[in-house]
Amino acid sequence: MTKHNELLGIYNAALAAVDPYRAVLNSLGLKQNKLHLGAAVYDLEKYRRIVVVGAGKATARMAMAIESVLGERISAGLIIVKDGHKAPLSIIGQVEAAHPVPSQAGVDGTRKIMQMAQLADEETLLICLLSGGASALLVAPAGDITLADKQAVTGLLLKAGAGIGELNAVRKHLSAVKGGRLAQLAFPAQTVVLILSDVIGDKLDVIASGPTAPDATTYADAWAVIEKYGLAENISRQVRHHLQQGMAGKVGETVKAGAVSLTKVNNTVVGNLGLALAAAREQAAQLGLHAEIVQTALQGEARVAAHFLAQAARAALGNMQFHERRCLLSGGETTVTVTGTGMGGRNQELALAFALEIDGLQDVSLLSAGTDGSDGQNDAAGALVNGQTAARARQLGMAPEQYLAANDSYHFFREFDTRSGEKTHLITGPTGTNVMDIQILLLEK
Repeated sequence: MTKHNELLGIYNAALAAVDPYRAVLNSLGLKQNKLHLGAAVYDLEKYRRIVVVGAGKATARMAMAIESVLGERISAGLIIVKDGHKAPLSIIGQVEAAHPVPSQAGVDGTRKIMQMAQLADEETLLICLLSGGASALLVAPAGDITLADKQAVTGLLLKAGAGIGELNAVRKHLSAVKGGRLAQLAFPAQTVVLILSDVIGDKLDVIASGPTAPDATTYADAWAVIEKYGLAENISRQVRHHLQQGMAGKVGETVKAGAVSLTKVNNTVVGNLGLALAAAREQAAQLGLHAEIVQTALQGEARVAAHFLAQAARAALGNMQFHERRCLLSGGETTVTVTGTGMGGRNQELALAFALEIDGLQDVSLLSAGTDGSDGQNDAAGALVNGQTAARARQLGMAPEQYLAANDSYHFFREFDTRSGEKTHLITGPTGTNVMDIQILLLEK
């Protein structure tokens, strides 16, 4: 088996472990008309209606699992998925919307979900499905803020390289549904939330911007993010006014810990990066590789992360015996501060930067990819590189350093594959899941 195929095999094993359908079925069970979720048991005879709502890239396959468990017991349902991420459902409705910059379809779908939550009462069991991408898909601008305002703010923060926590602190304070407000709308219904985490540390207030979780951030925190990236003069008058009114106490805060509306909410993480990395390690071991997870919270600039991984690879090689083979695994979610005019994504940029870091090193290969099958606003999931990638590109008349400087990793890998006949650009299409990114390094002394 070639290193290329080994990398793909390990990546696919990681994806299979966090398949949303399997994750829900592993967590949820129905016995004698009682729904079991961990230690929690819900007697379905107590509920007149079961309503399913949700949002995220992986939510369609989660909904498939809910339909397989509850079937016609479901009274109504609606989920919002990223464009192209639908799955066959017979009861629960689906709306496709844009990601990462929200669209009107997301707004319309969210309004319907909010209405469904508001109609829920004490005899309603509301099942909420959340996964990565929900922050952009579950969108309801607050006050006088328009969708265009939110689109502009999101775009500015993404381009500035804001972290997911910073981005969500702003999103929550411009929203009528995030920061615990969906749970607030649904109270006094019993709300059961199944979550496929795409956030480091599985922080409930950050995943999907915490629509059913308490929010520790404030309007002041949101404004601090705007100021940190120098965007105070770039945001719209409505956004600026709303945040300033919030800081002045004239607009209601997000839902905080201890709120009555959260007392009937059960947030449960059914799948996360840890499960994916554990499966990747097991698959690597089956291939005869000594496998080690070196980082479960990879974050910061993609180029800095590439340097860290290159150092880890060199250190491991220094401690290996001749003919020994190892696999180093990491995962998380990096960022890219865009200064060039090219196209790419954090995984493609990390892979290109890594290729330059290990230029000439014979014994190292890397796959870096999003578990959702997407990386930036293009059709790639990530890329595969080794110690010969940069030198080979130069032989083919390409300058990898220039592509990296222009944040143009997408066109680098596309052109490299065209000229070389190789398949370094990883294009999978939507995988149906989303637990951040994964990096797989193969080392052979």
